[in-house]
Amino acid sequence: MAKATRESFGETILELAESNPNLVVLDADLSKSTMTQAFLKKYPARHVEVGIAEQNMIGIAAGLALSGKVPVLASFACFLIGRLETIRVSAAYNQTNMKLVGTHAGIGTGEDGTSQMGLEDASAMRSLPHMTVLQPADDVETKQAVRWMIAHKGPVYIRLTRQKMPEVHGADYKWELGKIDTLWEPAKKTAKFQATVIASGGPVPHAVEAAKSLEAKGFAVRAVNASSLAPFDSAAVARFASDSQRIVTVEDHNVNGALGSAVCEALAESGKACPVVRLGMRDFGESASPERLYEKYGFTAPAIAEACVKNL
Repeated sequence: MAKATRESFGETILELAESNPNLVVLDADLSKSTMTQAFLKKYPARHVEVGIAEQNMIGIAAGLALSGKVPVLASFACFLIGRLETIRVSAAYNQTNMKLVGTHAGIGTGEDGTSQMGLEDASAMRSLPHMTVLQPADDVETKQAVRWMIAHKGPVYIRLTRQKMPEVHGADYKWELGKIDTLWEPAKKTAKFQATVIASGGPVPHAVEAAKSLEAKGFAVRAVNASSLAPFDSAAVARFASDSQRIVTVEDHNVNGALGSAVCEALAESGKACPVVRLGMRDFGESASPERLYEKYGFTAPAIAEACVKNL
């Protein structure tokens, strides 16, 4: 069943709270949107509502973490990175056990418009030492990533969707930190793929659809999912460069600093030569349905398919 990854997050922290009395949640006047309202109703004494004061929320969370609690800070991704200087010191520099949750990631936010869209958050968080950066693609992966995040000691940023995400993983899927997982390869084996599509977050199901559609046209294209942006699976990227004519990255985020940049950095450091086509935002978003925005900015399956085989 299709589910927004913010919903999966809300369900998981509610489950974990029962066995983890140190788990606390902080909101900045957005508990209904960040899906922490159920936690608030069941554990009101373990929920802190700070109002529209994200910087204050980060400071309170740092104090709670240093007192032995596991604070989960939830807000829109765009509002959290607006307090990057506070996150830099309070979370990353001090390696504080804070869990930062950025919902409403990318243009998939839709009709809420540009001011509500997190389009630079992953690159900002990737730039911070000691910060783990995650972007799960569906319900199964989100629940496993959130469980890992709460158990992990140290700062974590997780990027979640407003739009509902179809399932791309089976029930037997096992998520691993820092690993890219393959979602689709053509049945007929080939010495070299025409392309490997590396997607993260919202566009992942579109990447799978693109690869499947190209198989029917005689092209061999692999689709993979990068849910861990820091640490990043550079070894997998080097392997893809060895058996692919090109790599296509797809992210609902600015092309600079996040997935596309991580892939190019990995290739440069590995010494592997492979063309990279980066699909992502190069401007601010607009207000429209997620479907229309994905079509306009080139995140749909046909646009990804074209990028995979254009000029081959």
